[in-house]
Amino acid sequence: MAETLDPKASNLFPTAGATQRPGSRPQSGGNFRGQSGRAGSNRGRRDGRAQRFSDNKEESEIAEKVIFINRSSKVVKGGRRFNFSALIVAGDGKGKVGLGLGKAGEVADAIRKASENAKRSMISVALSGDTIPHRINTCFGGASVMLRPACPGTGVIAGKVVRSVLDSAGVKDVLTKSLGSNNAANVAKATLAALTGLRRRVDIFAVRGVSAPQSAPPTFVHGKTAGVKGQSPEDETPAEIASTAVPALTSEETE
Repeated sequence: MAETLDPKASNLFPTAGATQRPGSRPQSGGNFRGQSGRAGSNRGRRDGRAQRFSDNKEESEIAEKVIFINRSSKVVKGGRRFNFSALIVAGDGKGKVGLGLGKAGEVADAIRKASENAKRSMISVALSGDTIPHRINTCFGGASVMLRPACPGTGVIAGKVVRSVLDSAGVKDVLTKSLGSNNAANVAKATLAALTGLRRRVDIFAVRGVSAPQSAPPTFVHGKTAGVKGQSPEDETPAEIASTAVPALTSEETE
């Protein structure tokens, strides 16, 4: 005679310390979130999460500034069609800076594209502490920019566009002058070209294969550097350093 099973019996679906209602899915030691209950099982979507966190941290350290947003219009049959272009400078404040230009039909899309281009084109510049190693003049198009090192506490003496680029690069003490065209794009590119052309004194001697001489630190008098030949080694241009790197022999030494 077949034994009749009681549907309310608690021993039909044995579980660890709990009863289960009839008709429900039997438990196999796991939970309802997809865990199998086996030791050492890991879900694949967790792989690489630490790398993503590190990338997000590096991106969060990069500061972005909008230099200008330009609007252009095109007359079509139904009216006028507007487009926007944005120029953005991005930098970490530690010697890396980049410029990016983005164009789109909406301001938000133009800024997003410019931001991506600025981060992609970031370069490293040679700095001397909180200032620049030497004076430099550069031109881009009709814009001309002059950068000159300054003593600590001077600050960034510059216009809006030049200040944005220098702040993003991490320069805190510098004297600047913008000449010629005041086009924001040309001024920003001229400033970036000036930062790209900076070279440290030790790097120049290393390229020439000459040991750098030991010199006294620069002294500042009324905002100007004073040292050998009226200026400090940090205020010399690469051409002046190259001309004095290997002194010429005198007639007595040749004899």
